[in-house]
Amino acid sequence: MGFPGRPPRVGQSPRILWRADRTTAAETALFIVSPTRPDLTHLVEQAGWPALERPGWTTFAYGQFLDALAAGDIWGFRLTANPVHHIRLPQDAPGARTKRAAHVSPRYQMQWLLKRQEKAGFEVLPKPADRQLTQYGDAYELIVRDQQPLQFRRPPAQRAGQDVRFTRVTFDGRLRITDTDAFRRTLTHGLGKSKAYGCGLMTLATAGGQ
Repeated sequence: MGFPGRPPRVGQSPRILWRADRTTAAETALFIVSPTRPDLTHLVEQAGWPALERPGWTTFAYGQFLDALAAGDIWGFRLTANPVHHIRLPQDAPGARTKRAAHVSPRYQMQWLLKRQEKAGFEVLPKPADRQLTQYGDAYELIVRDQQPLQFRRPPAQRAGQDVRFTRVTFDGRLRITDTDAFRRTLTHGLGKSKAYGCGLMTLATAGGQ
């Protein structure tokens, strides 16, 4: 899917976002949002299917979809993200710079998303009062799943201390659009860190399914 260039904010242009969803044990779906129409011929060839009669992927005009979004719309959503915060360790010197650390519990991962929803142009829907288990932090139409710590060497790094490390989680839930411009920016610029590694892309589905 692709979208046309839109006026950038704070000096940032739309970027390529992607996410890989494992749909079955033998199948993975790759979602891509990009400023131009993607050509995935090289991926099909690497996968060993160069003779497919059809391209093997589907694209559509994302810009038309974005333009149709309106405040008050309710959608199901999926977001794979890297929820982080900044901390000082007990052994750090007074005044030392904070360090980025991953949120590792679902409660704080949810809080990470809820703190960003207003600026991102949406609100996660609260559950009806009779379904809320607030003592467990279960007050919203939101679940966190598939937490996965990742670590890998990125060239030209030579030492383990230079490895890329982050924790990836997936949020599934229901939201209401509150600010269409901000929400379109979220969909085209991503949310959170580690966008180059498959984080930050939010996809939408009709509110009754995902």
